[in-house]
Amino acid sequence: MSETIKTHDQDDVYTMQLRTQPDFKKMQALGKKIFFDPSLSASGKMSCASCHSPQFAFGPPNARSTQLGGIDLKDMGTRAAPSLRYQQNVPAFTEHHFDEDIDESVDQGAVGGHDWDGRAASIHAQSAMPLLSKYEMANHNQAEVAQKLRRAPYAAEFRDTFGKDALDDNKAFKWTTLALEMYQQDPKEFYPYNSKYDEFLRGKVTLTKQEQHGLDVFNDPNKGNCASCHISRISNTGTFPAFSDFGLIAIGVPRNQELTVNHDPNFYDMGACGPDRTDLKGKTQYCGAFRTPSLRNVALRKTFFHNGKFHDLHQVIEFYSTRETNPEKWYPKNKDGSINKYDDLPKQYHGNINVDAPFNRKKGDKPVLNATEIRDMIAFLNTLTDGYVVKNEK
Repeated sequence: MSETIKTHDQDDVYTMQLRTQPDFKKMQALGKKIFFDPSLSASGKMSCASCHSPQFAFGPPNARSTQLGGIDLKDMGTRAAPSLRYQQNVPAFTEHHFDEDIDESVDQGAVGGHDWDGRAASIHAQSAMPLLSKYEMANHNQAEVAQKLRRAPYAAEFRDTFGKDALDDNKAFKWTTLALEMYQQDPKEFYPYNSKYDEFLRGKVTLTKQEQHGLDVFNDPNKGNCASCHISRISNTGTFPAFSDFGLIAIGVPRNQELTVNHDPNFYDMGACGPDRTDLKGKTQYCGAFRTPSLRNVALRKTFFHNGKFHDLHQVIEFYSTRETNPEKWYPKNKDGSINKYDDLPKQYHGNINVDAPFNRKKGDKPVLNATEIRDMIAFLNTLTDGYVVKNEK
């Protein structure tokens, strides 16, 4: 009797029939080999790990705003590579999210989905994108990926895992992305929950005075107010925090003129309302909105926000603190000398920009955070780095 395998992909749910269900451990092992295989790219030099390095919490290994890919590794991507850690609980995108951990009677709005604009319903769906993107691995179609897989040193293992016909053109690609999804279910590599902050939540360590103050500022709704989107507490069900509510929000990140696509003054990456995402086209309330990333391992990053505009944590926090009080620090001037605020979003959508704390100030006001508070927040954010070794505390 055959068994039906269903992926977690809600956008493109499909079933496959096999005499025996694929072994989870085999899929994980195969997925890891695929993840690190550069031969699956058009250049023959780019793998998933090229942009998602294990040494950097499966995030970018360098300070480039976006990574280089394509046939000759010279095409600049349009968005910064995110970390792939702590993605296992990201829900599929919904426009109406009700969170039992906050108040299940209140509509929290648009939440979820993978990628910066939330268009991929699952890790499985997201895994397909780099293989076919002209800015990344640059395969022309799924059949081209299948052809390369048939030449891979693990081709026999692929067939052993998924069946004799698994590398046929019409099946190989979906099995590949399923294997990649299963690899990313490995808790040791992708969601270890072993940072200093995790040990603090377990009661095994204490934070330093500076780290604790940074956490207090982070949580304070009248200061950083960071925890309103980057949840820092254990949930009511006992789940450790992902440091993201997975919501979509517009915060007016300045335009990054280093990006090739931004050399065209008429081009705008407006996140959930396009151009990459098309299902919300016409829903202007989503223009400029991007999914809130997890802050776990954020101290390992050298590139921040969807367009890679900033390159250190101090700059990021200072932007949050002074976006409204000192906009001249972040945005260019118009010809008349006025400040071109929110310059990476057409003016008709500026009403979407978030103005909650710490953005609830006006030009000339005192910034919400001082130098000590910024320093201490950075100290706290360093406690979110995985791999902390607990030392005996007296």
